[in-house]
Amino acid sequence: MVREFKVLNIKCGGCAGTVKKALKEEFDEIEVNLEVEPRIITLQTDENFDEEKLRYKMKKLGYPFEDEELGKFEEVGTKAKSFVSCAIGKMDSKS
Repeated sequence: MVREFKVLNIKCGGCAGTVKKALKEEFDEIEVNLEVEPRIITLQTDENFDEEKLRYKMKKLGYPFEDEELGKFEEVGTKAKSFVSCAIGKMDSKS
């Protein structure tokens, strides 16, 4: 089954690259649509899919789902993490 999730803080190809690389082992191929706001990630799921695990990993990278309730401190924290994840993605793409 193909699933789509709206995600915050993804700004560019560097961010998308970080998401794809960080989640590939557990969630296989993830597509990131950079043409819409909020960004949409798409992945193929099966009956063992753990959405909470995906949510946790995305939030840890700095890219929470749009429907998550974040406090002000958490919101600032995820944005800061996303800047670092973006920079890492940009450096990885140049290697």
